[in-house]
Amino acid sequence: MQHTNNNYKPIENYGLIGNMKTVALVSLEGSIDFMCYPDFDSPSVFAKLLDHKKGGSFSITPQIKDFNTKQLYLPGTAVLLTRFFSEEGIAELTDYMPVTTRDGVKTNTIVRMIKTVRGSIKYRVKCNPAFGYAKAKHKTELKKNELRFTTDEEEPTIMRLIADIPLQILDNTGYAEFTLDQSETAFIVMECGQDKKPNSIDFYKDHTYEQTINFWRDWTKKSTYKGRWSEAINRSAITLKLLTSLEQGSMVAAPTFSLPETLGEGRNWDYRYTWIRDAAFTMYAFLRLGYTDEATAFLKWIHARASEDKLYLMYTINGKHDLAEKELEHFEGYKKSLPVRIGNAAQDQLQIDIYGELIDTIYIYNKQHSAITYEFWETIVTQIDQVIKHWQKPDHGIWEIRNLEKEFLHSRLMCWVAMDRAIKIAKSRSFPFPKGKWEKVRDEIYLDIYHNFWNEEMGAWVQYKGAEEVDASVLLMSLMHFISPHEPRWLSTMKVVERDLGLDVLLYRYRNGPDAFDGLQGEEGTFNMCSFWFIESLAKSGEVTRALDSFEKMNGYANHLGLFAEQISHKAEHLGNFPQAFTHLALISAALELDKQLDRL
Repeated sequence: MQHTNNNYKPIENYGLIGNMKTVALVSLEGSIDFMCYPDFDSPSVFAKLLDHKKGGSFSITPQIKDFNTKQLYLPGTAVLLTRFFSEEGIAELTDYMPVTTRDGVKTNTIVRMIKTVRGSIKYRVKCNPAFGYAKAKHKTELKKNELRFTTDEEEPTIMRLIADIPLQILDNTGYAEFTLDQSETAFIVMECGQDKKPNSIDFYKDHTYEQTINFWRDWTKKSTYKGRWSEAINRSAITLKLLTSLEQGSMVAAPTFSLPETLGEGRNWDYRYTWIRDAAFTMYAFLRLGYTDEATAFLKWIHARASEDKLYLMYTINGKHDLAEKELEHFEGYKKSLPVRIGNAAQDQLQIDIYGELIDTIYIYNKQHSAITYEFWETIVTQIDQVIKHWQKPDHGIWEIRNLEKEFLHSRLMCWVAMDRAIKIAKSRSFPFPKGKWEKVRDEIYLDIYHNFWNEEMGAWVQYKGAEEVDASVLLMSLMHFISPHEPRWLSTMKVVERDLGLDVLLYRYRNGPDAFDGLQGEEGTFNMCSFWFIESLAKSGEVTRALDSFEKMNGYANHLGLFAEQISHKAEHLGNFPQAFTHLALISAALELDKQLDRL
C-alpha cells in the first residue's frame, strides 16, 4: 500500500485490535487513530479518525523515505503486524491488546513491539491522547521512564506509557526517538486505568505475546467449521468476538461512531451499542460455528433485560438504555462530514422486529445446544404478548427510518418468526402455552404478509403495505423459512430486488427517491449485509454457480485484512462504521449455505 499524507486515511486502511472490553484501530501507517476507554461505548481517548487535529492519536513511524506498508494478522489471532518497506530497510510493528485479568482488575493495555528487520532505522513515537471526546484537559508527567497522563476531571482518567527505550515529554504529549539496528526490537506499552501494582515493561515483554496468541488460537480451535472458506470465516468470527464484551456477554454493532455513510450528507450514527437485532443475529452465527459460550453469555445477559418492564431495542454494553443523542460540535468529522454524533435517538423508536430475531436465536440455542429453563420460557411468553399486542402497528422498521412509521414487511415477517419459533420451542419442550391463540395469530400474520404485501403489477413483495418499491430485507422471507426458495412468487421477487437495488454483486438496502423516503439527504452506499443476504438467497434458490461467483466478488470488497465496513461506495471505498458486525455475520451465513449447496452437487 503506497504511503500517503492526507489528513484522513480511507476507512478501510485500518486494522482492529482489542481485548473484548474495547478496541483500537491501527492505520496502515502504524498510527492508533481510534480508541474509546474504558469500554466500547465510553468517551474516546484517540479519535484522529474524526478530527485530525483535536482527536488524538498514538503513532510509531519509521523515519525512512518513500515507504510502502502492508498489514496482516498472525493466523488465527487478533495480533496485528504492520510492515514498512523502503530501499533503506524494513521495519515491523506488532500490535495487540492482552486479554488478561489480574487481581480482578481489568486494564486496557496496548502492547506495541517494533523491530528492524533489515537496515538500521530511526523511529519516532508520538502519544497524544485526547480524553473525553477531546474535551478533557490532561497533564503529563515523566518519572523513571514512565509517562503518566492524568485528566483534570472529578474522577480522573489515568494512562501510563512505559517502554524499554527513553521516553520524554514534548508539548504535553509522549514522545520518543530511537534507532534500532537489524534484528533489534523495542517495546512500548500503553496502560489505561489505575493499577496499585503496575506491571513492568519486562512483564509485557516476557509474558503477554505468547499468552495473547495462545488465547486467540485456542478460541479459534473451538470452531466446528470445516468448509471451503476457513480464512474468511475465522477472520469474521474473530472480528465478531472482538466486538463482544467478555464481562457482560453483550456486543456492539460496530466499535466506531459517526463514520459517514455518505461523505458530507449527515448520515453519521453511533453504533457502539447493543442492538437486540444485531446481537441476536451474531449469536446465531456463533452457534452455527460452534461457539456456544458466547451465545450462552448473551442469553444470560438478555434474560436479565427481558425480565425488566420492557425490552428496549438497544442498550449500552452494561444493559442501560440512556443513549441520548448529542453532537460533538468541536469535532471536524471524518473528511469534514458533520455532524459527529454520539448516542442514538433510535432507542426511542418502535421496532417490532426485534422479537423475531431474538426468539429465532433462542430457538436455535434450545434446539442445537442446551435446553432453556422454564423461567426463561416465561420471559419469552411475555415477549410474545408484546408481539400479539403490536404486530399490526406501523413502526420505524429495521432501517430505523426517522421521519415516518409504516407497516413494514420486515417487521411483520419477524412477528411471524417470533410466533412460529415460540410455538416450536413450546411443542419441543412441552411447555404450557395458549396453543389455539398463538397459532391463530401466527397464521393471521402469514396470510397478511402473503396477500397484502404482494404487488401483482411489480411481481414482488414490497417494502411496506401499499408500497411500489422493494426493500432488501425482503430477502429474509426465504432465509427465515417463511417461503420456499423455489416458489414462483419468490423467484419473481428476487429478480425485482436485483433489478431495482442491485449494482453488480452489490445491493442497496432501499432506493431513496427524490422525495427522500428516509428523510435524510444524499444517497448512501450499497449495504454489504444485504449483498450477502442476496448471495445466500441465490444459493438457496438453486443458482449455486452464480452465488459462488458473487460470494468471491463480495469478498474482494473486504479490506486488506478481510474486514468490512457497513457500506461500499461506487468507487469501492468503505463507508459507515467499521468494522460492522452485521456484514461479518451475513458473510458467515452465506458461506455456510454455499458449503451446504456445493456439497449436494
